[in-house]
Amino acid sequence: MRIVYVAGPYRSDTVYGIRQNIAAAEAVALKYWKLGYAVICPHKNTAGMDGALPDVAWLSGDIEIMKRCDVIVMMQGWVHSVGAKVEHDVAIKEGIEVIYDCE
Repeated sequence: MRIVYVAGPYRSDTVYGIRQNIAAAEAVALKYWKLGYAVICPHKNTAGMDGALPDVAWLSGDIEIMKRCDVIVMMQGWVHSVGAKVEHDVAIKEGIEVIYDCE
């Protein structure tokens, strides 16, 4: 089974916006589970931990997790996310397959 990492916006100006971003990532994760992948969804992994550590700690950890995946899925709005753009660039550099799921 191939492992897929979901990348897309997490942060928002409001708690409601963060919740919407988490829900969108969850929907993408479920889609790929149904397609037969094992899925890592960092949005769900650290949901609600905002402020416990600096943002760089979450992103650095997510990058390490992503490097162990076979595929990264770039979800809707990823181009507007600083973190997702970093994840994308690292995936390209590391030769990780990229799927653009931006419907």
